[in-house]
Amino acid sequence: MADMKLTYFDFHGGRGEPVRLALTMGGVPFEDDRVAMADWPERKGGTPFGALPVLEVDGKPLSQSNSINRYVAKLTGLYPSDFWQAALCDEAMDAVEDLTNEIVPTMFMPDDEKKARREELAEGPIPLYLKRLNQNLAVQGGRYFADDRLTIADLKVAMLIRQLRSGILDHIPTDLPDRVAPELVEHFQRVMKDPAIAAYYAKRGVEI
Repeated sequence: MADMKLTYFDFHGGRGEPVRLALTMGGVPFEDDRVAMADWPERKGGTPFGALPVLEVDGKPLSQSNSINRYVAKLTGLYPSDFWQAALCDEAMDAVEDLTNEIVPTMFMPDDEKKARREELAEGPIPLYLKRLNQNLAVQGGRYFADDRLTIADLKVAMLIRQLRSGILDHIPTDLPDRVAPELVEHFQRVMKDPAIAAYYAKRGVEI
């Protein structure tokens, strides 16, 4: 088996967390290289595109979160073999990535600008994406986003809902997902109850 090293920020969430979970669920050993925010400026130049996550496979780097997601999902059986189901899986992941690209820049804004922008997001893009994801979930039967089973798409959507409900994003109401897309909250809770995921967080003392 290839030697794997995942480099991502030192917190339980974000773009790198679906990779950690997928590799853990698949029983694939990997080095979990967690970067402290204070160390990021020094390490940024050593990444392919100045961003994380980066997955090294036998020393060869792979960047871009959804590319990494697809690779590890295929490796661990969390990616559909059917082309249409795979496309549905990608659709959900890309939607989360679109919304993440709207949220992340606000983390580096001055307080007044951040407040105004996050309030705009809470009034427009976030509810829009949550409602559309909610609709897609319903079309697929209401439990999972593709292949009628848990896939990498479910992990990525679950991490988005977890982030929005956590309170880490000030000026975005924590009950927003519950109000506009309650089925996504149920989906999040379903994913977090997966035995392998529950065991992963319990081992690390993380409340989910």
